[in-house]
Amino acid sequence: MQLPQSRRHELIIELIRQQGFVTTESLVQHFSVTPQTIRRDLNDLDQQGKITRHHGGAGLTNSSTENTHYSERKHHLSAEKDRIALELVTHIPNNSSLFIDIGTSTESVARALLSHSNLKVVTNNIHVASILLPREDFTVIIAGGEVRHRDGGIIGEATRDFISQFRMDFAVTSISGIDMDGTLLDFDYHEVRVAQTMMNNARRTLTIADHSKFGRSAMIRLGHVSEIDVLFTDTAPPAPLMQQLKSGNTEVVVCEEVVNYSV
Repeated sequence: MQLPQSRRHELIIELIRQQGFVTTESLVQHFSVTPQTIRRDLNDLDQQGKITRHHGGAGLTNSSTENTHYSERKHHLSAEKDRIALELVTHIPNNSSLFIDIGTSTESVARALLSHSNLKVVTNNIHVASILLPREDFTVIIAGGEVRHRDGGIIGEATRDFISQFRMDFAVTSISGIDMDGTLLDFDYHEVRVAQTMMNNARRTLTIADHSKFGRSAMIRLGHVSEIDVLFTDTAPPAPLMQQLKSGNTEVVVCEEVVNYSV
């Protein structure tokens, strides 16, 4: 028996809150209805401002002009970020050099790197530098510039100039949103310019993005997924985005939760 439309709408919103982005195809299968029905549902919910409709699916409605507060982002999906970070650092050998940019996800990467040895790190993130400080065999260099009070990020023209003097093995970056057409999005122009400089001065770019970033809106274009070498995430990206990743020859590493059934 088919669910009433109002109940189906409630469940669609709940699924989007849980997953960050859902595809039309997955909703068709979940509710056993036609694609036309789901498209009408998504259009109605989008018009009501409850979700944001995208090509091939829908995501959370959020401001494209302002990011959520740092303290909220720090705790949001923290277990997923830590799990992704543990996988990402396996791609970074000991004795490597790397940039690490601003973000709670890259702070998870910094914690995961504490098991490495002899790293050279350039960062514009005060928290990353603090996390890495106990390792005496690490060289940690903090870029100069203006320190943002809200998240400990260092930004500005002086920051870009400083970073451009280095050529590193890796750039470890995070991102606020990834559009279904593969566009990398963020909220702060100055932060984006620093991240672009890191990517341009690294041999490989490793980007960490949990599933809530898929389809999320932000007003500043950082680049395209084709400009990163490996995307690390916790859930397989939606089909439209996966196609962009394949077209751009970007490797995707999905770090799914390991469930122990032996109990």
